[in-house]
Amino acid sequence: MYTSTMVKELELLDSGGSQAVKAQLRLRELILAGELPAGSRIAELAIVEKVGVSRTPIRAALMRLEQEGLLQGLPGGGYAVRVFSEREVADAIELRGTLEGLAARLAAERGVPEDLLAQARDCLAPIDELLRAPALDDEAFQRYVEWNGRFHHLLHALAGSEVIARELERVVRLPFASPSGFVVQQANSPQARDMLIVAQDQHRQVLDAMAQREGARAEAIMREHSRLAQRNLREAMAAPDAERMPGVRLIRGRG
Repeated sequence: MYTSTMVKELELLDSGGSQAVKAQLRLRELILAGELPAGSRIAELAIVEKVGVSRTPIRAALMRLEQEGLLQGLPGGGYAVRVFSEREVADAIELRGTLEGLAARLAAERGVPEDLLAQARDCLAPIDELLRAPALDDEAFQRYVEWNGRFHHLLHALAGSEVIARELERVVRLPFASPSGFVVQQANSPQARDMLIVAQDQHRQVLDAMAQREGARAEAIMREHSRLAQRNLREAMAAPDAERMPGVRLIRGRG
């Protein structure tokens, strides 16, 4: 599951980018897949062999993943895979909702050019097409994640604030705080499609609020939008197979 930041990193690799980015992507994948378990210390030499790059880019990747919050520095040096409490994850989602609400309000108050609003609406059309089906398979959920991520990334830019956009990118790098953090995990839930329909309606409502220059309404919609992610978190944590879900295995209950 890629955030907009991860997509940018992949594009950098495609254009001959650094080995540090390659290492960062691979290490993130290993962590989310559980091959580097929560709480485990990172053995640098073993990672060099597993990822297939030298120690210098590995060290740069480890520093970046610490900045993302997936790793924590140890007192004696080195890194370990972070363990999160459910409360920390809920707070991260709440922070994203707060920042997205602020971005939406500023966009509405400052005004968004119609061509940019049209681009945002264009991101929603493929989601409408997906949701016309009476049931969604895994591939459809993956396509939803892709288009939902594009929409939110564009939404972050509509306020015209590099500060807010930068902070939002930092928040959504955590897999469970991204706009689609638990969508795929909920694919087998009977209510999953219904929740996506509600989320899609909120997407359109916030664009309408921006077009009407209704800042308070736009902010409230995005704050409420994040509540769907909070619900997905609770359901994912309560699922019998929670330990097998990407990202969820890093979470250790409340506290």
